Amino acid sequence: MAVKTNINEFLELYELPLEELIDISSKLTQQNFKNKVDFCSIVSAKTGKCGENCKYCAQSSHYRTNIETHPLISLDEVKKCAISARESGVTKFSIVTSGRKPDSRDFEELLKMMSLLKEMDGFTVCASLGILEEKELLELKKAGLERYHHNINTCKSYHNEVCTTHSYQERINTINLTKKCGLEVCSGVIIGMGESRQQRAEMAAELAELKPVSVPINFLHPIEGTPFEIHTDAIDEEEILRTIAIFRIAMPKTELRYAGGRALRFSPKYQELGLKAGISGVLVGNYLTTIGIEPSDDLNLLKRSGMELKI
Repeated sequence: MAVKTNINEFLELYELPLEELIDISSKLTQQNFKNKVDFCSIVSAKTGKCGENCKYCAQSSHYRTNIETHPLISLDEVKKCAISARESGVTKFSIVTSGRKPDSRDFEELLKMMSLLKEMDGFTVCASLGILEEKELLELKKAGLERYHHNINTCKSYHNEVCTTHSYQERINTINLTKKCGLEVCSGVIIGMGESRQQRAEMAAELAELKPVSVPINFLHPIEGTPFEIHTDAIDEEEILRTIAIFRIAMPKTELRYAGGRALRFSPKYQELGLKAGISGVLVGNYLTTIGIEPSDDLNLLKRSGMELKI
């Protein structure tokens, strides 16, 4: 089928019988990814005390969430985490820091981390460090960075319901600068934050226009103490599955990746269906402030789904 980019077309697809929708998206997944799924992993190199007010986030200093915070970790700690990740079949490893952007002192250490990871065979070197400028992205690239992660989080029309301390356009500007610097872009969303189906269709269209190589799909994990602690209109599993299929139809050749909140919001049965519908990558291990799924459990998920780990 021809690639669709129109929001109204996506909304029409949402209305199809579930089996018919998955049949369409699974053909695209098989065509572009066969039965291969890759693993990525992150390390929260600096946690908490973020000045932004994203309503879902445990790390925001605007809310009392009682998480453990820590300054930037050492190079030795990064190396230890990277070795463990590689032993679990991870081929993409990301350094993640809290805050709008690193200060100059942390940035120098982050450059060293990029160089360290670059020297380790078998990794795509990734980072998620906030809203950066072109000069900083180029320095990171020179040090070894290959892929920069910067989520849009939600669509433009819903952004101000999620965060007001930075704009949607600031996120788009960072993504465009990343591409300008010759780095791969990883940019995804969090679904289930109270957005409408129309807005999930908008997310698909906006991401398709940005053309990231990877799209992590997170599911809201309500954190006690945040404004999104309770959502009475939580998205159900079938709607999540339909959204994965729509994203695959919108972006046939883009990596769609299971990310945060999966264990809480998406049962093993539906996770298997999600792999068929469009998922081609999995973020394994723990997330930033929540517990994830063991790599061995995800290997079993692949096996049950008839998938193979891409190494």
